[in-house]
Amino acid sequence: MKEYYREGKGIIMPANRLILLIVLLFVVLSILAFGWSLRPVEIVAVHQRGNYSDVLVNNFPFTDKGKINWWLKNKEKIKNNYDIPQPASYGFFTIIFWDFGSGYKEPDKYDRVCFDDVREKENCIDKNKLFTVRNDRNGDIIFSFSDARYRLNKNGEITKLKRKSD
Repeated sequence: MKEYYREGKGIIMPANRLILLIVLLFVVLSILAFGWSLRPVEIVAVHQRGNYSDVLVNNFPFTDKGKINWWLKNKEKIKNNYDIPQPASYGFFTIIFWDFGSGYKEPDKYDRVCFDDVREKENCIDKNKLFTVRNDRNGDIIFSFSDARYRLNKNGEITKLKRKSD
């Protein structure tokens, strides 16, 4: 095997090998990411507080678009299986999707959300909100993420909403 030296730089790979290594690394990472994205979303639990529903999930889509598409595809199944959303008498509802992560934990000094309907000592999860679905006074659906909000109007059009600071 021929080794290449550069003054003061040590051994370097021939350009062909370096390119091949980069391409192989990209292919392997792409396959892993694709496989990861195919895992089905698992709804672990649903907790109800009036017109607020907390849905604990595993394997949720990564992107805003993926989360919205998942909701649109699964909202009827969620309504039928879990009876959510449950609007208040005045019509509003909120559904918060939380990452279930490593499961239920005891309440402590960490930032956790706890569920009173769980009668175990471990009734909290780490506060990692993934996605919120709610309706507004116009009957449109609002999708909220940590850094963006979208509106689904009655015509099925989705538009990104501007933040007040924009």
